[in-house]
Amino acid sequence: FFALAPAAQDFFKQSNRRLHFIADKLVVMSVDVYREPEKVVEQISALGLRHVGYGSPTELFGPFVTAHLQVIRMLTADDLVEEA
Repeated sequence: FFALAPAAQDFFKQSNRRLHFIADKLVVMSVDVYREPEKVVEQISALGLRHVGYGSPTELFGPFVTAHLQVIRMLTADDLVEEA
């Protein structure tokens, strides 16, 4: 993510442990969206609004999603997983 958006480093000043927690939570939400899509959409919407309230530039949201998809691509060879 930081390679795609170096300016994001100014907004992720948490400990390495906290950053790993955030990454783990993202993976869990990615799986949960298939189990409980309405609930996860609400959670993601609320999370986005909180980050806007924190002053996180919305320009960083796209690179964050792109970085996440790059990780998913490394974890599977199934094109349908990425498409989903």
